[in-house]
Amino acid sequence: MSDGNLVVRSKDDLVQFVNRNPMKRKSVLLIWLALGGVFVEAYDFVSLGIGTEQLTEQFQLSSFQVGTLTAIMAIGGFFGAIFGGYLTDKFGRAFIFLVDLLLLVLATVGAALAHNYAVLLIFRCLMGIGVGIETPVAFSFIAELSNIKQKGKYLNLWQPVWYMATVSSGVIGLMVYLLHAEEYLWRWAVGLGAVFALAVFFLRIAYMKESPLWAANNLPIKEAIKIVEKTYNITIVNKSLDTDQKSDNKPSSFKLLFHKRYRARSFLAWIISITQTMQYYSLGFYIPIISGYIFGQGMINSIYGTIIFNLFGILGGFFGAYLTVRMGTRKLAIYGFAVVAASLIYIGLIYGHSNILLSALPIATFIFAHSAGPGPQGKTIAAASYPTSLRALGTGASEAANKVGSMFGLFFFPMVLAAVGLAKTMLILTLVPIAGLIATSLIKWESVGKDVENDVIEEGKDTLNGMQV
Repeated sequence: MSDGNLVVRSKDDLVQFVNRNPMKRKSVLLIWLALGGVFVEAYDFVSLGIGTEQLTEQFQLSSFQVGTLTAIMAIGGFFGAIFGGYLTDKFGRAFIFLVDLLLLVLATVGAALAHNYAVLLIFRCLMGIGVGIETPVAFSFIAELSNIKQKGKYLNLWQPVWYMATVSSGVIGLMVYLLHAEEYLWRWAVGLGAVFALAVFFLRIAYMKESPLWAANNLPIKEAIKIVEKTYNITIVNKSLDTDQKSDNKPSSFKLLFHKRYRARSFLAWIISITQTMQYYSLGFYIPIISGYIFGQGMINSIYGTIIFNLFGILGGFFGAYLTVRMGTRKLAIYGFAVVAASLIYIGLIYGHSNILLSALPIATFIFAHSAGPGPQGKTIAAASYPTSLRALGTGASEAANKVGSMFGLFFFPMVLAAVGLAKTMLILTLVPIAGLIATSLIKWESVGKDVENDVIEEGKDTLNGMQV
């Protein structure tokens, strides 16, 4: 800095400023705006769950069809995440932010108005593509706006935002129920997701600029400087000799994620993503159904259960984000998997042999431990483990792994539950967090506090910034 101004001689000066700059109010507000897309994603995923009973009756669905309907969004999300990462690296964060939300609005309205099962299936798949694209762009933007010290904390804030969305779906379901419109509960619950998406869309148009790190790596330095100045409200003295030079960086290929430099961090992010999402979508998505087992059948009990249990997710999410800087993402995942496994074993052993409070407590503990521990870590580790040139692709790959896990959870859980009952299903499900616990204990990579911007491998070469690795 000189006379209160930032002097820039190369793009590296911009990168170092972003990585070391103390977080200001505007930056934090932009992070929350990016997290608005996560809210929409979460709401769209869980909104159908609270009205599953009415939907099943209206369309006369079998358990296989219900499983397919819930899993199809994960399938769409898988492809959205894969291609979304590539498109985000190629066209920038700001452009994909807006295109993605428009897709979500159209798909959500179409799903809410669907007149038969086939049409609903198509629009749910399109919704999945939209939420799959949202993950790499949102997490890349947050990582590229946060300084190194706070990056993990701000990335992990997506978890309480997720549960805010699930609680919102329960509150909306309660309002519809009290208005005696429960016959159309699932349509109201799904359709209101378009309202949230539109609100975030217009706020992004008004306030969001391009990611400063993506701009530094891909735009002429003169344009990148303007973006950094507007984002951080600073004045930059440009002393670069290459003011009009544009980077010729091309989106990286997926094979780089398997390079020995990145392999451990990639596998860690993918394994956590698969296991945490399997356990969440096997239990968390079906909280309305499980609430009926615990509190008694009836829509009102399902709605109250959805609201109450997911409040523990909000608490756990903030608790985990607070501990991220102190403990790191890997330890949070390890401790969380352990508590989740213990909760599932407890549910399986005592279900049907205890009162309501003792039956509900392990469910609440599961949600809290999942949210504070492994729940957010797969995406957070991916977003914080790669340089800007590879970040969206790496985060997209982690989200694709997430969707693989959710496909299994969403598709098989209702059928296993119908076949063997809640107690045995919980005991079977215990294998998932145990697998995640073992893998996370063995792969010793920690992303918190790492400066990965210069950790760039030239494609097709075993070099790190020109040095042999």
